Amino acid sequence: MSDYIQFIESNKDRFFTELVDFLKIPSVSSQSEHNPDTRKAATWLVKQLNDIGMPKVELYETAGHPVVYAEDLRAGADAKTVLIYGHYDVQPVDPVELWNSPPFEPVVNGGKIYARGSSDDKGQVFAHIKAVEAYQKTNGKLPVNIKFMIEGEEECGSNNLDVFIREHRDMLKCDTVMVSDTEWFAEGLPSICYSLRGLSYIEITVTGPNRDLHSGTYGGAVDNPLNVLCDIVSSLKDKYGRITIPGFYDDVKPLTSEEREGFAKLPFNYEEYTEELGVADGNGEFGFTTLERTWARPTLDLNGIYGGYTGEGAKTILPSKASAKISMRLVPYQNHEDITAKITKHLKAITPPTVKLDITPLHGGNPVMIELESEGLNAAKRAMNRAFGKDPIMMREGGSIPIVELFGSELNAPTILMGIGLPSDNIHSPNESFSIDNFYGGIKASAIFLEEFAK
Repeated sequence: MSDYIQFIESNKDRFFTELVDFLKIPSVSSQSEHNPDTRKAATWLVKQLNDIGMPKVELYETAGHPVVYAEDLRAGADAKTVLIYGHYDVQPVDPVELWNSPPFEPVVNGGKIYARGSSDDKGQVFAHIKAVEAYQKTNGKLPVNIKFMIEGEEECGSNNLDVFIREHRDMLKCDTVMVSDTEWFAEGLPSICYSLRGLSYIEITVTGPNRDLHSGTYGGAVDNPLNVLCDIVSSLKDKYGRITIPGFYDDVKPLTSEEREGFAKLPFNYEEYTEELGVADGNGEFGFTTLERTWARPTLDLNGIYGGYTGEGAKTILPSKASAKISMRLVPYQNHEDITAKITKHLKAITPPTVKLDITPLHGGNPVMIELESEGLNAAKRAMNRAFGKDPIMMREGGSIPIVELFGSELNAPTILMGIGLPSDNIHSPNESFSIDNFYGGIKASAIFLEEFAK
């Protein structure tokens, strides 16, 4: 057994206790009342990185939440360099009443730790920190140069990270970027993700009369903004699940027959999928399977709609305005700015002149397709095999990590998506959890990766 593996085995209890302390910090980046907590999480990481022996650790201020940066370049100029990316911020906890335990009071049950941020992304990024510690404490120095960049705004759009990367391009120079913010295909089935969907997210507001109106006095004579909004949204997809925005599919890369065959061979149980979600059946774009729809086809979804009276009892009004939030998941080789422009043009064209339409782009990111035969990816495959005892499967994922595309364009560095989450982790939902076995296995996989990549 390698010295660093023995160190990990001997320090499991301490690692877990430290993770619990990290999870107790309610670093909800999108809610201003948690700004002090979000900064506390950043300073907690600074102390951690100093404690494990990183020679340089700094807190970089941004226009929003700070970026935690650390580096150890003692492997030398001839050694490879790995940049490890993660985020210390977490999603809001609403609806809090659906949690079985307080979201920032970690609880262990059934081999999992339950807390907001446990899987997304505190537990996963912390595994890398402990892996570096294990190597440093047993070997004196690392086999590769290591850089950490851990941000505090991933859950609210990474609005300032692109500026940080461009301003510190030389400091962040690396041979590969390691990201652990993805999940396995299934429990017990180690996985490496090679493609992520992108995102275009907008908010639209339809405004009609200059005030709420009596629905008896004005109903049928004045356009109801809420009715108009519903008409607009419902028209954005046809009965076959196809998005009706002109030019929306122009740049979509079709699935190859090999990919479709590979998806079909994965142990996906449709009945279990629908049962676990509590739905009678699935739905989506005609002609594609569930995995194809969620991994490799673009989508358009209404994320929220509001307007009019929603309180108790009746209030018969025509609301003055109504709004909706719409997200579109994008696939290679769509561009989020192009898609935002296309939906903006289309919405303006279909909105009747009886109302006013306002469109606000919220945030976006481009899809990612990773080279399957890079040195880093092959090293990650070997590391996952050694840590978990089986070869990882290669999979796509339907979610988005907008910053990954920027790593390629700005740092010219391939990204490795070596996540250790599980589909049952409930990220972004009540009762988020993280497998304790995957936490320890992830520490080992990360440490082994450093050895493998150095080869």
